[in-house]
Amino acid sequence: MPTVAPLDLDGHVLAVEFLGDIPFFANANGTFHRLDGGERVCEAHQGMLTAIRDPYSESLISGGEDGKVLRIAADGSLSELATAPRKWISQVAAGPQGAVAYSYGKSSLVRLADGTTKEFPEERTVEGIAFAPKGLRIAAARYNGVSLHWVGTSAKPVDLEWKGAHTGVTFSPDGNFLVTSMQENALHGWKLDSKPGAEARHMRMTGYPAKVKSLSWSVKGKWLASSGAPAAIVWPFQGKDGPMGKAPLELGTRANIMATSVKFHPLEDILAIGFIDGMILAVRIADSKEALLRRPGKGAITAMSWSANGKLLAFASEAGDCGVIDISA
Repeated sequence: MPTVAPLDLDGHVLAVEFLGDIPFFANANGTFHRLDGGERVCEAHQGMLTAIRDPYSESLISGGEDGKVLRIAADGSLSELATAPRKWISQVAAGPQGAVAYSYGKSSLVRLADGTTKEFPEERTVEGIAFAPKGLRIAAARYNGVSLHWVGTSAKPVDLEWKGAHTGVTFSPDGNFLVTSMQENALHGWKLDSKPGAEARHMRMTGYPAKVKSLSWSVKGKWLASSGAPAAIVWPFQGKDGPMGKAPLELGTRANIMATSVKFHPLEDILAIGFIDGMILAVRIADSKEALLRRPGKGAITAMSWSANGKLLAFASEAGDCGVIDISA
């Protein structure tokens, strides 16, 4: 059985991410707790709403109810990237060349490395934001679809329309697919055609008994794992048409106990699955072999993150019941 180093925090933990081998736990009260030879706390926001890891640098990006967008370095130091007084920064994303995207209300904004900011107004509230893996392009999820904006040009946005409320958005690692989570119990996807003016093709991923709140791509982008069922639902994306006409895998099935968080290993096709009762399983895609990483605990698992070498898995729960699992032990 892997060893678990517990961390008990007060309140709801939004996210956990590694910078090097140091896990950072983002608390909704506005603090980051980092385990670096003991627990160290950095005060960041007056009410935190979102925190992500910047895949292009060794730092985190966060947004809060105080209208601030911050960068958090591995040593816990903070720098302010943007501020929007009296606005709630509900979504952030990190892109290439030091670009950072954030949103409030009906606006998506991109701050470039030189400090200049471009604003992209939407007709409806922005619910999710993501950078494409290639080129300086963002996707903004909203009611009835997604808007794609090229940041460095004055080109009109590409509108991907699908009726309903889209609450989150992610690009596949190769940039060929775009997937949204929805207010209804479903995902929706588009196959993006690289030819100008070509129509994006739709993919419907339905049948979930609950809302999908967690998504994770496998290291090479062949699989997209999702929560929202009493198992991890894992869609195949290895073919040119993605999951169209294909059934998903169901991994870590547990009778009526919902999977609430999923996170792929950074080096192998192994999926960590967190459940509503606090249990965490690791499942290998190739043969569905399961390993118990953590027994049930307090609160649903809300976030998980692997260290870069894949030997440590940090987890957080809605009850503040957190910790780090050493799977090499």
